Amino acid sequence: MANQKSPTSLATSRFKDSYNKAFRFELLKELNLKNIHQVPKLDKIVINIGLGKTKDDKKVIETATNTLRKVTGQQPIETTAKKSIAAFKLRKGNKIGLKVTLRKERMYEFLDRLITLVLPRLRDFHGVSMNAFDKQGNYSIGLKDQSVFPELSFDETTTLHGMQINFVIINAQNVTQAKALLEKFGMPFEKERKV
Repeated sequence: MANQKSPTSLATSRFKDSYNKAFRFELLKELNLKNIHQVPKLDKIVINIGLGKTKDDKKVIETATNTLRKVTGQQPIETTAKKSIAAFKLRKGNKIGLKVTLRKERMYEFLDRLITLVLPRLRDFHGVSMNAFDKQGNYSIGLKDQSVFPELSFDETTTLHGMQINFVIINAQNVTQAKALLEKFGMPFEKERKV
């Protein structure tokens, strides 16, 4: 009895299943890679909320903490300033934001909800930007307010704040490979406009 897994640990997300059973092998062929271990893989998703000028407002900190907790299912950690900057009235050690790092099952569950529920709810949405990749192939999305998440009630979105979502991709040799991986999951990239 002690070795049996709980019912929740047996369920795997559909995105993780799809990646392990299909996407890896499709990418291996499409990207002309020699080894399955060269295929790009999503390593983690990091969600940040910068408090900026509202860093001393307890209501905003409480709202942002609640948002991250409900949206990700994890308790966020506080990020602090690494050095003092007088122009920004910032002292070393001041709270400047909140962050959550998602891995494994929770990462795939969050990605699924983001692509299928959250992004389509954005006003005037025409796809995510193609210019948000860095040199390593990691991808970032910025959201202006948290009200697009269905987990949050109207009362929890009265104090608006933005958030940054970073996708850390390993084994991607270039932006093309990283984009191919995200497209497999259904990431809606904006179409190039014809001039």
